[in-house]
Amino acid sequence: MQKRLAERDLTPLPDMPTVFLDIETTGLHASAGDEILELCICDDVGQVIINSLVKPTQKTDWPEAQAIHGIAPDDVKHAPTLTDLMPQVLAAVHQKRVVIYNSCFDVRFFPYGTFNAADSVECCMLRFSAHLGEWNDYRNDWRWHKLSFAAAHVGHEWTGDAHRAHADVLATRSVWLRMAASNRSQTSGLLLRYSFEFSRPWPIRMLS
Repeated sequence: MQKRLAERDLTPLPDMPTVFLDIETTGLHASAGDEILELCICDDVGQVIINSLVKPTQKTDWPEAQAIHGIAPDDVKHAPTLTDLMPQVLAAVHQKRVVIYNSCFDVRFFPYGTFNAADSVECCMLRFSAHLGEWNDYRNDWRWHKLSFAAAHVGHEWTGDAHRAHADVLATRSVWLRMAASNRSQTSGLLLRYSFEFSRPWPIRMLS
């Protein structure tokens, strides 16, 4: 089944101060004690606000996650903790739209209330899924795609290694900005079409 185009979220992404955030972690389950190992936040133009390794306070090794992102225990031995970095994080997200690829995953690794002062938290993955418009019958929702797929789809040129926070946050920014440009273009096309339709010289029915 394919949802109708009208049901997809193709509304323009409003222009507003935006930051992009990505993390690498010791595992997939914040509720089971997994922690952040790397954090990057950049602004609208791709300038880095924070880009830091993070020393976990409980976990001492993470072989499965390390095989993916390459961050070893020795790499974070002298890094700041998340608590150390929180003043910078709070300042970076204050009154900003915070865009994250798979935000539901990332926000769980931060202290409760971290994003309360943000203007909003937006999931780039969900937005891209609706933008692409591939329906998943099993989940009865738009098909989710990995960041690597979304980045390739928009022609992003990688800087650094995928699965590292800085590289991933720049990829997220590329996907978001390309969607914003595409949605503005589609909306402009619809407005032009409706403008044409309402300005046409419709035939007048003569009354006898």
